[in-house]
Parts: sequence; structure tokens; C-alpha cells
Amino acid sequence: MVLAAQHREKKKVVYTFNLKFVSYLMKPWHSLENKTVWVTGGAGYLGSAITVELDAQCAKVLCLDLPGKAEALVQMHGLKHTVPLGLDVSDVAGAPAAIDRLIEEHGLPDGFVHLPTASSKGRLLPELPVEEFRRTFDAALTPTFVFCRELAERMKTRGSGSFVLFASMYGLIAPDPRIYQPPMRPNPVDYGAAKAALIQLTRYFATHYGPDGLRFNCVTPGPFPNPTVQQSDPGFIDRLGEKTALRRIGRNHEIAGPTLFLLTDSASYVTGHSLVVDGGWTAY
Repeated sequence: MVLAAQHREKKKVVYTFNLKFVSYLMKPWHSLENKTVWVTGGAGYLGSAITVELDAQCAKVLCLDLPGKAEALVQMHGLKHTVPLGLDVSDVAGAPAAIDRLIEEHGLPDGFVHLPTASSKGRLLPELPVEEFRRTFDAALTPTFVFCRELAERMKTRGSGSFVLFASMYGLIAPDPRIYQPPMRPNPVDYGAAKAALIQLTRYFATHYGPDGLRFNCVTPGPFPNPTVQQSDPGFIDRLGEKTALRRIGRNHEIAGPTLFLLTDSASYVTGHSLVVDGGWTAY
């Protein structure tokens, strides 16, 4: 009788533990329900895929892009939870006031995705003027620094928030000039240098704002050429794809999952990280 009672008690403990474990596994770690996320550059080639997916997952998405672009995306996809707003993130001086206006109208965001970038558009290294090199950093890196710092300072009092910046495989490695055949030119040095700096910027922000409960990570995409390049130079697309382990270029919807992962509590212990999404390009 005693043994039977002990056995029943053990089964009860195991059953209770299993229920708790199943409940833990079913916890919606991936959920962005009731969350607000801002996306700068949210109507671009990669940004649009992220915005569309966030619209299906979030309570509210602010799609921030140049005037007209965000509105067109919302209309094209019939987005229900996305607010399209024109914003020039390169306006460093106007960033604090712009952020305050957005917060006053829409509240503090739970997540922030920042995609805008800049480059000298194919200048070869020996011919790149110093002014253009400097301009890329002013247009790509400085606004990122200012916008993230201003927003983080306002979010830290709440004690939570996730920032996802966007780097590039060319912030990790240099381009192989053999796959760039005339008239195409290799990816310019100023672009790669700015993206490498952004990865380091992510680490600095992560360590500084970590005690305040804010997480900073970056997605580091591999070959995701836009549709114009895909249509105009299929030979280049083939050469690009062959350098990956998966033997193909990335499709823009494939950037959404890694981005959303970093925004959610699934990544609650991930900060200061560069999540490489490159089909195995940098594995070689």
C-alpha cells in the first residue's frame, strides 16, 4: 500500500512537471502581439519584406521612409497595422525633435529596425575622392548613431527594448572583383568600411545600454541584390549565387525571420551580436 501510494505520488509529480514543461515550451516567445515596432527604410527591398511580416504580427508598425514610399507599400499590400510616415533619417539635427513627435503620437516603441545606408555607387578604390568617402560615413553611420542614441535615451527609463541594425557581408569580408564584370564595378570600399563600423557600433551600444535592459544587435545580410540588378544582369546573379554554400542569392522574405527573432523575447539573452544571413557566403 505504501509503495503504491509512493508510486502514485511520483507519477503525480512527473505529470505536474510535464505540464509545466509543456506550458514553458508553448510560451509564445516569438510573439510580437501588442508590440509597436518602428522600421526606418521600411519600404525598401529588404525593409518592405520586414514591414509586411511585422504588420501581421504587431499591434502597430511605423514604416518610416522617404515621402511617398511608405504610403505606396501600405496600399500595395493592404497593410492594416502599419502607419506610413515620411522621414529623412539623414537629418541629424532634426532627429531629436522628430523622435519626440513620434513618441508623443505613437508612444515608445518596443522595437526599432534601422535599414538606411549609403555608398559612393561603384567608385573604384584608387579613384574614390576623399570627400565621397567621408560623405558615406556622414550619410550612413552618423545618422544611425544619432537616431539610436536619442531613441535609446528615451527608452531606457522603461527598462526594455530591442534595436536591430543592418550591416552587410562586406562589413566582414572584401568583395571578390572576379564576379564583377564590366560595366559593373565591385562594391565600393566606403560602403564596406561603413558597414564594418556599424557592427562595432552595435557592440558599443549593446554594452552601454545593456544595464538599462536594452538590446542591440545587427543583421548582416549576404547577397540580396534588388530586383533591378536581378533583371538587368542575370549573369552576375549566377556568379553571386555560386559563391554561397546554398548556390543561390537570398530572397527578400528570408531576411524577415532573423529580424523578427532579434526583436522578440526568443532573443532575450542575445545582444551585441551580428546575425549573418548570407546563405553560407562567409563560411568559406
